[in-house]
Amino acid sequence: MTSAKKLVILDRDGVINVDSDSFIKSADEWIPIPGSLEAIARLNHAGYRVVVASNQSGIGRGLFDMAALNAMQAKMQRAAAAVGGRIDAVFFCPHTAEDQCECRKPKPGLLKMIAERFEVDPAATPVVGDSLRDLQAGAALGFPVHLVLTGKGQKTLAAGALPEGTRVHDDLRAFALTFLAERDE
Repeated sequence: MTSAKKLVILDRDGVINVDSDSFIKSADEWIPIPGSLEAIARLNHAGYRVVVASNQSGIGRGLFDMAALNAMQAKMQRAAAAVGGRIDAVFFCPHTAEDQCECRKPKPGLLKMIAERFEVDPAATPVVGDSLRDLQAGAALGFPVHLVLTGKGQKTLAAGALPEGTRVHDDLRAFALTFLAERDE
């Protein structure tokens, strides 16, 4: 793989924006975590493309529709652009656990699609999430996995049983700073 294929894969809720146990159902409810959008910009400026991989079972549950999801994604894109960042693509699974699809994390289908579409080597592409299922999906395909302690991250860390080699960061900003500093060594 060439060095031009630099990519970081992020979960959305709890990593980029504040999470809610009752789901993020509208653009008004989509609120960025302080420093997360600047972290995306920092990754972009270092030559990394950023892609989001997100379970959005609220669609399958009838809690919101595609128009609402598109409004949330548009707000996220505008907010990232306002601080000099860019999200190259958003991949999402609209299904519920009962659907038994291959794209709902912890299954690795979404990440497999991203790796194929962007022609990246999973071993050189970090996956950042706040829940065990994010990490399991990444680890299943050999992606280096990173847990952030925002969103469900504290609970995920406390529960243990993280995939081998999981790195832990306070938030997306801390991940970006550490990740990029290690690339400069």
